[in-house]
Amino acid sequence: MTALEALEAPLLRFEEALSELVQSDVLFLRLIHQDLVTAGGKRIRPRLVFLASRALGGAPFELELALAVELLHSATLLHDDLIDDAETRRGKEAAFRRYGNAVSVLSGDFLLSRLLHTLARTGRMELVERFAQVAKTLSEGEVLQFQVAALEDYSLANYERIITAKTAVLMELCTEGPALLRREAPEVRAALARFGLLYGQAFQMRDDYLDLMGTPEALGKPVGGDVREGKATLITLLLMERFPEVREVLRRRGREPGDLEWLRQLARESGVAQEVEARIRERAWQAVEALEPLPQTPYKEALKALALKEAERLA
Repeated sequence: MTALEALEAPLLRFEEALSELVQSDVLFLRLIHQDLVTAGGKRIRPRLVFLASRALGGAPFELELALAVELLHSATLLHDDLIDDAETRRGKEAAFRRYGNAVSVLSGDFLLSRLLHTLARTGRMELVERFAQVAKTLSEGEVLQFQVAALEDYSLANYERIITAKTAVLMELCTEGPALLRREAPEVRAALARFGLLYGQAFQMRDDYLDLMGTPEALGKPVGGDVREGKATLITLLLMERFPEVREVLRRRGREPGDLEWLRQLARESGVAQEVEARIRERAWQAVEALEPLPQTPYKEALKALALKEAERLA
């Protein structure tokens, strides 16, 4: 049995526990959670928790940790879609467009209440503190992203801060959490934390790349969302360094006919698209190297494979 096959049972328990956890007798909450929480998705964050836990030989409260990270992630998706004025989520109409802003925000708050309930079951105050830190950083990352777009304060340094704060810190918690729960040696906990952080950065870099260079069919949403929101990602930042007129496209939010296709063509023909791909691969390999202190197991190899997948992911 491979490491990924061994995850089938814990992931099934996870889905059952998640469905039970978000039950409500309020119809709108049930409908939203059916769409967003219990309809599946890639479940990357719970997978990270289970793989990291098993790479260490198993951690107490691993199910609670997996539930907590997915609840936090799902709550942020509800709020982010509203803030971003998103049309779709996972190929379906965004929740706030169907049920209204207030219901969407309060549904996110409902998920956060279930998160607190789940953390309380662990009785581990250090874990509660880490979640509080991550929730704070996630909020700061989202606000920083809007601040950078509003002030046109585009820079690679700001981009790194944003992808770390809005995505990577939660994945860092996914892989560090099992070591925290097992009270592992500092070097083991640091190795898993570093892996999660670097993997999360590579993951967001790939998402940002696909937002411009992917296809609507593969992504389940329109391409060019970042440009339409005035958000500079790695690919547009590198284009701006070579072609100053790209800044004007961001300033007008890509509203002119042909703006997005021009950016896509420019990225391919200038070699910027290939440079971004290379940087994603480099970040993924850094994540792989971070796992060196861990004992050799199939679960360690599965974590490595997950990171290296970012070099070729298309959706």
